[in-house]
Amino acid sequence: MMKILFICTGNTCRSPMAEAVLRHRGKESFEVKSSGVFAMDGSDASFQAKEVLKENDIKHEHASSTLRKKDIDWADYVFTMTAHHKWAIMDQYPEASDKVFTLKEYVLEDPEDMDVSDPFGGSIDIYRHTYRELESLIGQLIGKLSKE
Repeated sequence: MMKILFICTGNTCRSPMAEAVLRHRGKESFEVKSSGVFAMDGSDASFQAKEVLKENDIKHEHASSTLRKKDIDWADYVFTMTAHHKWAIMDQYPEASDKVFTLKEYVLEDPEDMDVSDPFGGSIDIYRHTYRELESLIGQLIGKLSKE
């Protein structure tokens, strides 16, 4: 089973939503975790993230966690929400550079923008937009990874 790690900043918005979507859509093929480059351990996902997941019939229990070496070592692939997250990880864990990608750079041929939109502090509609973006990217990710 392929092991996928999603990374964002605080591990309360984008990476938990990405984790929940992949876990929901790729049940049989993937083990999935998420963490944050500046996360505090044990925080819940944001209210809006949980609401948007619920609207899409996705159940997800979440407690934020700080990115650790054992998470990097565990993962077959590490997908970040932004180029900044990717650089931070590659700076700290250069040995993992062959498996760290922004989600967009891995899935899309030549993305103009490497970053998934950050809904932090935004309205439920902003979270819905980010969810739709993640849903589309993860659908494409499943297709690409299943060919490996």
